[in-house]
Amino acid sequence: MRRYTLKETKETEKIFCNGCGKEIPVKDGMAREDFLSVEKRWGYFSEKDNEIHRFDLCEECYDRMISGFTIPAERENSEQS
Repeated sequence: MRRYTLKETKETEKIFCNGCGKEIPVKDGMAREDFLSVEKRWGYFSEKDNEIHRFDLCEECYDRMISGFTIPAERENSEQS
């Protein structure tokens, strides 16, 4: 007798930058280029109460976005051992 378990898996096939539309290279379900991925669930005190917004930005679009900040993004270099 055999027992089977049905497993559903999701593997990333493609990633596109929401800013410029550039395709982020993906191989074997893993991005081959770094990018920013954002997921935000808006709270009660917003005009988007309980909406979830998601987007991905390539590094170039991220740099362009933060270059317009009045207060610069904090930066920290982490030492890897």
